[in-house]
Amino acid sequence: MHSLDFSRYTRSGTGYTITADGETSHPFDIGEGFWEKLRTDALKFYYTQRSGIEILDSLRPGYGRPAGHVGVAPNQGDTNVPCQPGVCDYTLDVSGGWYDAGDHGKYVVNGGISVHQLMSEYERSREPWTLRDGTLNIPESRNRVPDILDEARWEQEFLLSMQVPAGKPLAGMAHHKIHDATWTGLPLMPHLDDRLRELHAPSTAATLNLAATAAQSARVFWPYDRAFALRNLAAAKTAWAAAKANPDRIADPADGNGGGTYSDPDVSDEFYWAAAELYITTGAREFKDFILASPHHTADIWRERGFDWGNTAQLGRLELATRPNHLPDRHRVRASVVQGAEKYLATQKAHPYGIPYAPSDNVYDWGSNNLIINNLAVIATAYDLTGKERYLDGVLQGMDYIFGRNALNQSYVTGYGEVASKNQHSRWYARQLNPDLPNPPVGTLSGGPNSSIQDPVAQQKLQGCEPQFCYLDDIESWSTNELTINWNAPLSWISAFIADQDRG
Repeated sequence: MHSLDFSRYTRSGTGYTITADGETSHPFDIGEGFWEKLRTDALKFYYTQRSGIEILDSLRPGYGRPAGHVGVAPNQGDTNVPCQPGVCDYTLDVSGGWYDAGDHGKYVVNGGISVHQLMSEYERSREPWTLRDGTLNIPESRNRVPDILDEARWEQEFLLSMQVPAGKPLAGMAHHKIHDATWTGLPLMPHLDDRLRELHAPSTAATLNLAATAAQSARVFWPYDRAFALRNLAAAKTAWAAAKANPDRIADPADGNGGGTYSDPDVSDEFYWAAAELYITTGAREFKDFILASPHHTADIWRERGFDWGNTAQLGRLELATRPNHLPDRHRVRASVVQGAEKYLATQKAHPYGIPYAPSDNVYDWGSNNLIINNLAVIATAYDLTGKERYLDGVLQGMDYIFGRNALNQSYVTGYGEVASKNQHSRWYARQLNPDLPNPPVGTLSGGPNSSIQDPVAQQKLQGCEPQFCYLDDIESWSTNELTINWNAPLSWISAFIADQDRG
């Protein structure tokens, strides 16, 4: 590997190229505003992922569509959804929220980390006016609430609706997911989905995701809507009590017909994250004592593979390090984040492509791009805590991989780069299959290289691939090229972090 450093050349312009050893690069630009634009584009993605509301073409030209899953034929809708047989004897209105990925399912554990990272982006912003009301051009714009919080609320309202009602068995817990009873094909617009929708059994993981995000919502929304904030705080406390009473209700790993399983056999990390959010919001001794007694509180939680929906202790640690609280060992907590950043910087320095992700078995994970960005978020937090420039430099270098400094020489974000992903797996951004439909919106992150190539198209074309080559920009390659709400969340978070530094 060879690296070319031309960072001293800073003259603004377009159409630049570099030639070295007879090879000429793709053209590129030098200018300002890149990261601010990406922060906004990555957040605008969520409006077109919304369920239960008409997507207005006037707000997203080319992406307008009728409301999905509101019970208008052929839809059976999400306004009166029954449980799977034997799970419950009631129905719930769970309309709204974001479609999780390329399918029409909605999952509490994936929604939890996604809405958390949007609220976290708001909480850490050094320039909150850049997230002000009106920035995302959504139906709620001009309501005196920052648009990023309006978008987060759309999902949080859904998470609240998934809580088991009082008086029912397992009251206070949260249903794990809601999706079609059987898989649908591609393409399929949300309002044309005719399958039965079902609530799946409550799980401890989902309940703790609700507790964590509701506790965070209670403080984030307090200045804007105190009734909503108090509603969230009550739901968080109820969910916490229900999870403690039912600590081992694990989602069935075989329950994958019609939607993803999202099963997680270890929920001790979710307990830690939920306790952290509840403590930061309430200051209550119960949550402080739980945090201090948790093995995750002092463990080295900075996995080489990064954090994700199934590994959330890192969320609790980052929150405790950055949000005001009175933990007696908060200085050690903050120092541990810096230690994690040092670990990832060392990985990055040794890596020929300069990324803080190098699984020891050399097997890239499903959603490897998301894991890389989450590791960069740890490095970014270390910069917030210390102000040391090498952490900022590490974040910038790591993001270069996402935009083309990789083995495939391509960008994984739609609309960014001369060669960029555009055919991510989706039932409604499906131009590759139907020219009347759009490609995914600008600013959508692809999951990226996945050594396990689980889908048939990837298995046919990528057998024996080296890790960074285990990727296809094909709508049918759901294991390498899916889009998800929890991949765009860290993309927006990290873009916001960079945009806050010296005008981006």
